[in-house]
Amino acid sequence: MQILKDTVVTLQYKVTDASGKLMEQSKDPMVYLHGGYDNTLPKIEAALEGQSTGFQTTVALAPEDAFGVRDESLVRTIPKSEFPPGVKVGGQLQGTLDSGQPHVFHVMKIKGDKVMLDGNHPWAGVPLRFTIKVTGVRAASTEEIAHRHVHGEHGHHH
Repeated sequence: MQILKDTVVTLQYKVTDASGKLMEQSKDPMVYLHGGYDNTLPKIEAALEGQSTGFQTTVALAPEDAFGVRDESLVRTIPKSEFPPGVKVGGQLQGTLDSGQPHVFHVMKIKGDKVMLDGNHPWAGVPLRFTIKVTGVRAASTEEIAHRHVHGEHGHHH
């Protein structure tokens, strides 16, 4: 079966930076609903369109096609006194943007009485290479299409 709109794609992947440093590798298969449902990056969907089980490729993505360019306005320094006890480097906190919208911030550094946060995705600004192997393709169910994501094993559970 070909990967087309409204198919469920199962794949294994490896992500490296431009120099080949391993950033992430799938332990479990990734399963997504193909066809513009924002379940994976658009350039990855485009590379897989029309392919089938067994297809392998490497997709090089510029930051703007992956996790975006860095936005320095998302870097904040906040007094440690404004945080609950136990705030740690590497942690994630829910905060708000200047617009009032909720946003996730990563704790980057704690220096004295200051906490440095970064609201950028950790891979923002980084050119990435995704090495992908398609391990399965099937037709999506009516319910999966209506919900815009995969259900069941490795997918979404309601």
